[in-house]
Amino acid sequence: MNAALVQSYDAPPVYTTFEAPIAAEGEQLVTVAAAGLHQIVKSVASGQHYTSTGKLPFIPGVDATGRLVGPLGSLPAGTRIYFGGARFPYGTMCEQTVIGNMMVIPLPDSLDDAFAAAVANPAMSSWVALDRGRFTPGESVLILGATGTSGQLAVQIAKARGAGHIIAAGRNPEALEKLKSLGADRTISLTQDRDAIIADYRSAIADCGIDVVLDYLWGPAAEATLAAISQRGVIKSGTRVRFVQIGNLAGENISLSAHTLRSTNLELLGSGFGSADLTAIRTAITEFFTLTTTHPFDFSYKTAPLSEVTALWNEKDQATRLVFQP
Repeated sequence: MNAALVQSYDAPPVYTTFEAPIAAEGEQLVTVAAAGLHQIVKSVASGQHYTSTGKLPFIPGVDATGRLVGPLGSLPAGTRIYFGGARFPYGTMCEQTVIGNMMVIPLPDSLDDAFAAAVANPAMSSWVALDRGRFTPGESVLILGATGTSGQLAVQIAKARGAGHIIAAGRNPEALEKLKSLGADRTISLTQDRDAIIADYRSAIADCGIDVVLDYLWGPAAEATLAAISQRGVIKSGTRVRFVQIGNLAGENISLSAHTLRSTNLELLGSGFGSADLTAIRTAITEFFTLTTTHPFDFSYKTAPLSEVTALWNEKDQATRLVFQP
């Protein structure tokens, strides 16, 4: 079969042929319709993600949409599904893959294959993070990295789930302006110097508080946020800030003062594979898919044939999610 294949951690996948999978007991084949090129897919393919096995070669892709070739659990052959958890070395950027029953969600008839493949992973990232942060309607949410595809969707999801106030922080000025129409009550530019960023955060904290932080950036952006939170007299007594770490687009490490942890009512949490169990992830995606049938989301994506994977792999368009179709 035709597939994208990671042969080296230092180069994009190549489009080639690979042995077709054979389903074992408890597994089923899936004919792939569309697979999203998410940040985690690139990270795994470069060997940098914490879930990387260190083994080569393999087919990239963590999730996709498609149709079951045969029955799986209670689902009959031919069912349109969103799925993850393909058996290694079979990912999802191929004509056919093999899966178990741990991450399989039937697709609503109204949901397009390519859109579902593009949106599920970024939607899950913020939906699960809000759950990890024990978000309740009416609370204030700060989103770091709000101008990327995942961040823009996070603003909309926080709004749809009843956030009382949404603060969107990012670098792209056009995207920050757009976010005001998508649900952001306040925007903060991360192109400012550190002191100005901290001052903006402190102003937001004083005006509306920050209950939950969804952090797609880490690095200096997270350090500035934590510095603002740690200022004495800013956080109201008893307010607990739940800082949920989702991604590290701005750096893998931060410098964290002990003073910050001792002087504030702060919780640091992670949200990802390992910190969130598969049941929570599956529930989040199912709930999001259900919501899309009645609540439209503004989400930019584009499709390309899988044969163009090598040329398009390193395309730098953070505002549009790329989806490959075999």
